[in-house]
Amino acid sequence: MPTSEPQRVKPPALRPGDTIGIVAPASNIKQADLEAGCATLRDAGYRPFYLDSILDQDLYFAGSVERRLRELEEMFIRDDIRAVLCARGGYGANYLLPKLNLEKIRTHPKIFVGYSDITSLLTHFADSANMVTFHGPMAAKDWSHDGGVNMASWRAALTSAAPWDVPVGDDVRGLAAGQGEGILYGGCLSILVASLGTPYEIKAAGTILFLEDLAAKPFQIDRMLMQLKLAGHLEGVRGIIFGEMLDCRQTANQGYTLEEVVMRIVGDLRVPVAFGVRSGHVTADNITLPVGVRARLSVGGRQVNLRILESSVSL
Repeated sequence: MPTSEPQRVKPPALRPGDTIGIVAPASNIKQADLEAGCATLRDAGYRPFYLDSILDQDLYFAGSVERRLRELEEMFIRDDIRAVLCARGGYGANYLLPKLNLEKIRTHPKIFVGYSDITSLLTHFADSANMVTFHGPMAAKDWSHDGGVNMASWRAALTSAAPWDVPVGDDVRGLAAGQGEGILYGGCLSILVASLGTPYEIKAAGTILFLEDLAAKPFQIDRMLMQLKLAGHLEGVRGIIFGEMLDCRQTANQGYTLEEVVMRIVGDLRVPVAFGVRSGHVTADNITLPVGVRARLSVGGRQVNLRILESSVSL
């Protein structure tokens, strides 16, 4: 008799006045950017908190692996911390993967938010600990300047139990028509591809797959998508959403679009495809996307709707 999939672990919802623990699991950060982000978080009604060691540096990392690991696990364990928000991405979160105590984290579920290099932690927690995580704005990046955070999606994802429509905006384009339903999953394309062949390889079958990146040339995007395809990781995908794909061009006057490039690889999958959702590396208004919950992608012509079908937090 087949066994049912274990119930996804959903963190407690975020409330006004809650303390948000800020962590730096990857690259080092600038104090001015961190303080600017904390000021915006306070204005939004939260209490940001971080350890003094967050400003440590070791080459291009935010201190040693041991420091970053200790910081992350402490923020999950502490009863006074309601959510864990990454300061920035960069590089280095992959060093933590084999050392993390997943049981410790899973038994102290918290909202965990980040993008870019943090994708490796988002997907690891979703795949190996069956947790809901959040691809969204970071403290020393989007929270540190005006207009960096899409507050409607932040609140819908982190505070509500009701289904909701992701604010895709008029600049989101449909590339392949259709409707698909599955678990919303993904993140930074280059980090997802870097997982292949490791014990932390992504699990994309049955998902609405979100892919975004920064400053990768079209042929590099092509190569990464082809690697996913040749490795079998686009089989069973029920829909694909591309991000803004900020600065992903060869030259200013190139004679083709990135949309044309990606459709050469994914156009034969017979699933809905959309392009331009602003989550992750974006110009502004960073959207929070829950990773690990059911979603439906509907594309009709150039019209796109992405609906989150269930709560991503527990109330």
